[in-house]
Amino acid sequence: MMRTDGYLLDNRQTEAAEHFSAFAALFDPTTFRHLEALGVGSGWRCWEVGAGTTVVSWLAKKVGPTGRVVATDTDTSRLASAARPPVEVRAHELGAKEPPGEGFDLVHARLALVHVSDRERALRSMVQALRPGGRLLVEDADPSLQPLPCPDEYGPDQQLANRLRQGFRSLLADRGTDLPCGRTLPRLLREAGLARVQADAYFPLTSPACAALESVTIRQIRDQLVTAGLATDQEIDRHLGNVTSGALDLTTAPMISAWGRKQ
Repeated sequence: MMRTDGYLLDNRQTEAAEHFSAFAALFDPTTFRHLEALGVGSGWRCWEVGAGTTVVSWLAKKVGPTGRVVATDTDTSRLASAARPPVEVRAHELGAKEPPGEGFDLVHARLALVHVSDRERALRSMVQALRPGGRLLVEDADPSLQPLPCPDEYGPDQQLANRLRQGFRSLLADRGTDLPCGRTLPRLLREAGLARVQADAYFPLTSPACAALESVTIRQIRDQLVTAGLATDQEIDRHLGNVTSGALDLTTAPMISAWGRKQ
């Protein structure tokens, strides 16, 4: 396949809002747990990279009127509703532009580095933006660690689901997405000069949110799968029916969270 630039799951697609909702249902609790453990509180100055509205809203409540949340993304259209004090929304390209400020108590990025070609530069930018003692929390999936939506591949429906996921990964790789990303985060945070680096992974198994995310993802990439010869319309319809029926024990790639402190 020829390489096509751009994000495969386009935020301008009609399914984008549904995708964000399913993703938030799956991973917000883990993100919030880590942010709580890092001590986010009143008066904190935070930079939310590749911002999602649910995390921005959570941070805004935590830091209160004396704090500050700078929410950045290359496309800020979906952040319009969050653009009120203490939240400031800015268009920003991670790794290509200077940080939108300095002296932050917290910088958080979820599924942002996987779309950046110069990951080390992007991490240096986030570390640069921290005050001494400030915390960095970076979260990214790692599909190569567990690539199957149906790890228990006991029948043809499960085999079809796994084949469609392989097609999805092929489309991502064709766009230059670096799939084995999450596992590198602890090392990259240490190499960026952070101290007290730790990490863990969240690996959901069989939940309504897994099914919702699978359904909307397949619908978003349906045309690309068919055009690339990776699946037929009939196979996709069959798989979507299986997801809706609840017959599949679906999971996602592990989401790896890594955090550390600037010295």
